[in-house]
Amino acid sequence: MNAGPQNVFRALADPTRRQILIYLSNESLAVADIADRFDITRTAINKHLTILEEGNLIKREVSGRERRSSLNPEPLKSAFEWLGYFESFWDVRLSDLQREISKEMEKAKEGDQ
Repeated sequence: MNAGPQNVFRALADPTRRQILIYLSNESLAVADIADRFDITRTAINKHLTILEEGNLIKREVSGRERRSSLNPEPLKSAFEWLGYFESFWDVRLSDLQREISKEMEKAKEGDQ
């Protein structure tokens, strides 16, 4: 399954799905195991898992009578790289803010003397 970036970001947009990914980063889990960790129905968990699967962020496979899910971290790399583009934007803005705060602090010190 080749998920477009919009499916990855859609999957990451929900806090429940992000928490599911954290759980799956440690081990593969059955739907029941995931549902036990949340205060929502198995049906709702299945919907979240479907969206994560559409984003190619998880792999689902049948193991006996269970359908287990495991993390597929590769699409996270492309999302991280895309977000990294904006890191320099924030670095510049935060540096500008820090410079302005320093100027204001210097003015305040001079005013106190």
